[in-house]
Amino acid sequence: MQTKLTSAPPWPVAPCPVVLVGPTATGKTATAIALASSLNGEIVNADSMQVYRGMDIGTAKPTPDEQRAVPFHLLDVVSPDYPFSVAEWKVRAEHAIADIAARGRRPIICGGTGMYIRALLYDWSLAETPADATVRRQLEMQARQEGTRLLYARLQEVDPVTAQRLHPNDAVRIIRALEVFMVTGKPLSFYRERDTRTWPSRQAVHIGLTMPRALLYRRIEERADRMIQSGWVAEVQHLLDQGYTPDLAPMQSLGYKEIVQHLQGAMDLDTAIACIKQNTRRFAKRQMTWFRADPHITWFDVTDLAPQSIVERLCAFIHSSGCPSAGRTTGSPAG
Repeated sequence: MQTKLTSAPPWPVAPCPVVLVGPTATGKTATAIALASSLNGEIVNADSMQVYRGMDIGTAKPTPDEQRAVPFHLLDVVSPDYPFSVAEWKVRAEHAIADIAARGRRPIICGGTGMYIRALLYDWSLAETPADATVRRQLEMQARQEGTRLLYARLQEVDPVTAQRLHPNDAVRIIRALEVFMVTGKPLSFYRERDTRTWPSRQAVHIGLTMPRALLYRRIEERADRMIQSGWVAEVQHLLDQGYTPDLAPMQSLGYKEIVQHLQGAMDLDTAIACIKQNTRRFAKRQMTWFRADPHITWFDVTDLAPQSIVERLCAFIHSSGCPSAGRTTGSPAG
């Protein structure tokens, strides 16, 4: 049985958290480890796929050696068949951040799941967003029988704002948005707007890593090849052998879906790898679009820089910001 947390502890002012974001393959994990070592910090995972046990290679989860180097939180917290949500992640993250700060160490929130970061920093009241398991199961059955595209077309009618920010194949989020509308009669975008309007942003130093697109795409492709060489296909086969079905949300995620299709005979491995690279490039582009819309992020170009060189610059910026007490907060745009 999974443990659920409810009430959230107060947001720490000192040591104030550092938030490290950016598109996939920019080196966030290595940078966060070096940053944690320099700032007496501990890392809170903000990657929506790294919360799942047994999904290591394809999620670029920190290696055992990396996890021994500094403490990590919110890795491997649930099994792939558990319906994990941004609301649950937010509460778990708040508890982890409060615990880290209470011990006098610096919380470093690191990941590329923009919705997680925004929900945390703007204190979205996601627990109040209605849910109905029966409605969700009905929508999931519709998706299997009729396809996600049909549900997406329906979402465009009832909640065009949410539909615009979702990919037409993003079954999990499309189903969730339709579930909220069917239960409440109000679109999910209503709740997002309410939360953004109601809650001020929380104090933190908000940092983004970036690099030229051509370099990022090359890193994405090289990393995909390394993942395959490291046994990604065997990892997916092992998950299937354990009984985790292809229709589960984590098994439909980037890379895992393509490898499942390969294992089922729908495409050869070379085609699957090519699809993974293409879809990851598209995913990175969407991540940048999402993060660039946030004026509170201070961006650092990390082209060809070693993690330690990056960290020296980031530490200087963090100290100059006045963190932990009177520095720049995420409520004030970065200059």
